[in-house]
Amino acid sequence: MASPIGVGIIGANARRGWALWAHLPALRSLPDFRIVAVGSRHAQSAADAAAFFGAERGYADPHALIADRNVDLVVVTVRVPAHFGLVDAAIEAGKAIFCEWPLGNGLGEAEELAAKASHRGIRTAVGLQARAAPVIRYVRDLIREGYVGELLSSTLVGTGNNWGATVPEGAAFILDRNNGTTMLTVPFAHAIDTLCWSLGDMAALTALTAIRRPEVLVAETGARLPMTAEDQVAVAGRLANGAVAVAHYRGGVSRATNLRWEINGTEGDLVITGDGGNIQFATLQLAGGRGGDRAIRPLPVPDRYIRAPQAPAGFAYNVAQAYAGLAEDMRQGTRVTPDFAEAVERHRLLAAIEAASGRAPQSITQL
Repeated sequence: MASPIGVGIIGANARRGWALWAHLPALRSLPDFRIVAVGSRHAQSAADAAAFFGAERGYADPHALIADRNVDLVVVTVRVPAHFGLVDAAIEAGKAIFCEWPLGNGLGEAEELAAKASHRGIRTAVGLQARAAPVIRYVRDLIREGYVGELLSSTLVGTGNNWGATVPEGAAFILDRNNGTTMLTVPFAHAIDTLCWSLGDMAALTALTAIRRPEVLVAETGARLPMTAEDQVAVAGRLANGAVAVAHYRGGVSRATNLRWEINGTEGDLVITGDGGNIQFATLQLAGGRGGDRAIRPLPVPDRYIRAPQAPAGFAYNVAQAYAGLAEDMRQGTRVTPDFAEAVERHRLLAAIEAASGRAPQSITQL
């Protein structure tokens, strides 16, 4: 059996964060990987993270982690403004890279990183892990196999969970759109990526965004902070196959619908629902109906769509499915996991949505 892939995680913290909640349990569930190094801002927090993550070394200097000869795969889980510099350094070091989504703080950064990685022949992956969800993989195949017949339309509605009336103090940075972690760039982006990956890319669109809560309450302190990130995103578009797609995301949490995605065709319908608008880690249910039967019934997902059956539930589940695909890519040369080039496609779609907001429909290719 091949040796485990050595992983170095930049942004590890023993007390909080996405690396702790998702990457650590995902990697621990997969024998193809071992965590050999972790990076944090300070020497003590790096040492604490190394002990907690079971890593051999902890680094306060991320460049030292990248240079570690035992690190085969650099995983970047820090806040978005730091993605560019760290990913760029990993490219220069010739290391395989898994960067959390978004790849860059805007389209320009993503394009530059993708071009550099391609030029150097670097194996890359981006955290669009909803594509790895067994339910979503099954939906994609059902569409391709003609379950709904000719695709007519798709309607998606969801909530951001954050960007509502209150925000935790530790997440206040998401209120500033310049930080790159907004409802548009995270929950909506994961959802629209899932839609396009399953049904086909958008050829033209119109969009409307709004900030309905210009001030948000900090839960712990009662302070009020300005919000410059959009808390309403509505997009209507035409897919390349001619089908009409509509998506609307709302800030906060709804008492009614937090995630519902309908796919309608000439022969049948599919409905995907979830317990939250973050489709990348929501618990999803699938139902469908076709032919003369007008009812919608649950559709169990076949076991073959589960790449990592031992993955823990929760935030780590789809991340583990994505890592299982990445292990296959790194060992067998396949292209299962979305890479930086695909990340650029999604950044380009977000740029089109921003450009089209409040304006007439336009072709994405004209941007």
